[in-house]
Parts: sequence; C-alpha cells; structure tokens
Amino acid sequence: MTIKDTPEEWEVRATGTPFVGNKTSVRTDDVVMPDGTVVHRDYQVHPGSVAVLALDDADRVVVLRQYRHPVRHKLWEIPAGLLDVPGENPLHAAQRELYEEAHVKAEDWRVLTDVYTTPGGCDEAVRIFLARGLSEAEGERFEVEDEEADMELARVPAEELVRGVLDGELHNNCLVVGVLSLVAARAGDGLDALRPAQSPWPARPFEA
Repeated sequence: MTIKDTPEEWEVRATGTPFVGNKTSVRTDDVVMPDGTVVHRDYQVHPGSVAVLALDDADRVVVLRQYRHPVRHKLWEIPAGLLDVPGENPLHAAQRELYEEAHVKAEDWRVLTDVYTTPGGCDEAVRIFLARGLSEAEGERFEVEDEEADMELARVPAEELVRGVLDGELHNNCLVVGVLSLVAARAGDGLDALRPAQSPWPARPFEA
C-alpha cells in the first residue's frame, strides 16, 4: 500500500453558503455517505495561505509575535499571509509576506512542505517555504495596522524553536510544522534536496 494522500470527491446533493465574511465564508454541503445516507457538513471556505521559514546564516529563524483573538494568545509565528487572488503564484505571495511582515528578502527559495491546517472543518491549504540568503529589503517599510501594528520581530535559533515546540510552549501551526520539517529535511536528503519553489501545488493551482 502506498502511503499517499489522494484526491476524491463524494456526491453533494445540495450546498449553501449561510455566512460570507470579509475573507472567508462558511459552506454547508449535504454529502452522500458510503451507505447512502446524506449528512450535513459545515466548513470554512478559505482562499489558501503561504508561510515562510526564513533561515539566516547563523541558523536563526525570523519570527514574529502577534495577538490572535480566537485563541486569546499572543503567538510566536513565522511570516505568513493569504493568497490575495485565486490562482496567485504562491512564491510571489510568500515573498510579499516576508517583505511586509519582516522587511526581509531572500535569494534561495524552496518548498518546505504543504499542509491542510484543519481538514475536518476548513479547506485552508498552506504552502510553507524555506527562504535562505537573507538580507534587509530596500525601500520603505510596509505600513501595518490592527493586530500587526503590535507585532514584535525576532530572530531565534532553530534549535530553540524546536525545544519550544516539543515543550508545548509554541503552538502556531505553520511555525510548528515549519521547524519540525526543517529538522526532518536536514536529517534526510538535506535542504538542497527540497522541492523547487515553483513546484506544482494541486490544492491551489497557479501559473508559474
């Protein structure tokens, strides 16, 4: 048996959108189960996201601390953001987010991993990039607002973040997946063997 996720779509008898928000919505589908019964499934419809594990020459990761109201926490995170338009190139989106949130650019980009964050209740797909060869971005800093106006930036040794994840002190999904994927990639074929930055992404197809 091959351990690999595969696309599949069960029959939907009816669908509705009871809530439409600024960036996401909630959809209700009537889905036919294998035994023929029909059940309601409510889930959040999400445009998709990108995140960047930016690693400097001292093996430190660029992180930021931001208030997240749904969980009533300030969380340490890696730079991340939404895909602004359907079909947006995820690499371009990641480069934008790294610039806007950290005022940093990178020379070497690779795909670290792709994840569905909460597949039981949301269709959000996230592509996490590894960015190396960091330098300060040119030009004016991006003007932030709302929660981002209170952000703190830091560069933290990767091994310290790994300890924080395993000790239950760091909880942001992209940070956790990103730093543990970094460790796994190093223990495997190495960072240079990661997928190219423009690798296909079936969850959010795009033009290279």
